[in-house]
Amino acid sequence: MTEKTPTQPASSDEYDSSLLTVEQAQARIMELAAPVQETESLGLHDALNRVLAADSISPLNVPPHANSAMDGYAVSATDLPDSGEATLKVIGTSWAGRPFNSTAHGGECVRIMTGANIPAGTDTVIMQEHVQRNDDVITIGSGHSAGQNVRHPGEDIAEGSTVLPAGQWIGSAELGLLASLGIPHVKVKRRLRVAFFSTGDELQPVGSVLKEGQIYDSNRYTLHGMLSQLGVDIIDLGVIRDEPAAIETAFRDAAQQADAIITSGGVSVGEADFVKGILDKLGKVDFWRIAMKPGKPLAIGKVQRAMFFGLPGNPVSVMATFYLFVQPALRKMMGQTVIPPLRITASCKTTLKKRPGRMEFQRGVLSIENGKPVVDAAGMQASHILSGMSRANCFIELPLETGNVAAGEAVTVLPFHGLIG
Repeated sequence: MTEKTPTQPASSDEYDSSLLTVEQAQARIMELAAPVQETESLGLHDALNRVLAADSISPLNVPPHANSAMDGYAVSATDLPDSGEATLKVIGTSWAGRPFNSTAHGGECVRIMTGANIPAGTDTVIMQEHVQRNDDVITIGSGHSAGQNVRHPGEDIAEGSTVLPAGQWIGSAELGLLASLGIPHVKVKRRLRVAFFSTGDELQPVGSVLKEGQIYDSNRYTLHGMLSQLGVDIIDLGVIRDEPAAIETAFRDAAQQADAIITSGGVSVGEADFVKGILDKLGKVDFWRIAMKPGKPLAIGKVQRAMFFGLPGNPVSVMATFYLFVQPALRKMMGQTVIPPLRITASCKTTLKKRPGRMEFQRGVLSIENGKPVVDAAGMQASHILSGMSRANCFIELPLETGNVAAGEAVTVLPFHGLIG
């Protein structure tokens, strides 16, 4: 793959030509990610949050029969007056689920309800508001057109057409759509299995009493939440001591069980010496430095057959790198069709500090004011301050060459609420 080195920004004290750009790193990771091949057949109730392994084909037309788009009267277009008025005799009613089974002839009409089948001998529906009725006789005026207010067979979905393509994520709307077609089972990709653990002697489980120099392990809870929203099978291997033997055992256990392995911490320069040796022994892993903030260090590759993601240790860096690199790769591995994240242009409410040289993803709060999108900074932007991520609902994407942003300037935001938190 040919890569372009970014042009050095003016007055940059952070620029480093050895760093990968975010786009380069994303492209490399997506090349490495391979979809699982195993499939299974599931009933609709069990198919939520799974990925279709084959196209879903409609077994019928939707709607299956010509039906009325509204309450009114079904008539023949030949009885529509070109001018003046016409009178027609009402010979019955067609209800949704209880069609009128006789045939209307010239000068006759049928009272019809929304969704009811169009009776034989009719092809047009006149809204009830445009009709005058006296007992069993209606009077209609001119100005109507043949075929109006009629839904035709297959107008929504044609029999034999692809309703949902392979790679489609099955959400609530997709379940309802499949059920409306009478499809009881679907072929889906098997669940992706993802193992994760944290490394560090300072990390302690929630609920324990901290000693000097210790902190609670928050990253595993953050990763558990983000993985749960993807619908993968989660294998939590806990906190692993900073000992080569323990870390090697953890990697071996993870690789035997999972399609992907995620760790947090231990991938910065100076921290990765013995970890790199273990990973080289078990597979092939590259340690990258990326021109982004937060989340500069990253390790990507294979541990035996499993894809490996070594994320930074700071909590915000974990969430940012998961959103930008891990989540799209896992979706591809799940067999899902991956689409680029939504980007919105918004007016920045406050001044944002930034040096050229790295792409930054600052945490923001996106809202609407006077009908237009605006974004405000979500507190301090340091990569260890997780409270800002709790307040935020988007990343403010500031390009590599950008410097400080003044209040009122247009910026690009990536909404993430419900995707990673």
